[in-house]
Amino acid sequence: MALKRGLIHVYTGNGKGKTSAALGLCLRAIGRGLRCCFIQFIKGVPTGEMEAAKRLENFAFFQVGRKGYNFKLEEEDYRRAKEGLELARKLSPEFDVMVLDELNVAVYLGLLSIDEVLDFLESRPRSLEVVITGRYAKGEILKVADYVTEMVLIKHPFYLGVAAREGIDF
Repeated sequence: MALKRGLIHVYTGNGKGKTSAALGLCLRAIGRGLRCCFIQFIKGVPTGEMEAAKRLENFAFFQVGRKGYNFKLEEEDYRRAKEGLELARKLSPEFDVMVLDELNVAVYLGLLSIDEVLDFLESRPRSLEVVITGRYAKGEILKVADYVTEMVLIKHPFYLGVAAREGIDF
């Protein structure tokens, strides 16, 4: 089953749940026989979602961020982000749904230009559904999106000193 027309989703904001919402959409799509590709920008640590993806059919999962937690940008970060967008471009004809996780952050940090992202969105196959996640979504991306959801932070245990928990937060 292929989609007749793929739309663009954006999950942004400071609240938790952007990646989880994108994964939920992928599970729904896979359940209906669609093929999903999930490309994580910025992130470079093993996650539960990576492990789950290995067990699912029609679900390709890639991390293009530098290994570990990276708070200082290096040349490798720019290279990896560009490679991630090229991977998306190359694989786009093979999938029905493509998630570009943390792409908004990659643009915000200057790892990719807004023009590169808009070019990808414009030139993607007509049937490809695209989900873009991450804080700091640029107005240009919001303008071309069909769905925009902002996650709002109300309360989070991190601010009480509770570290991220394996299986719950990553």
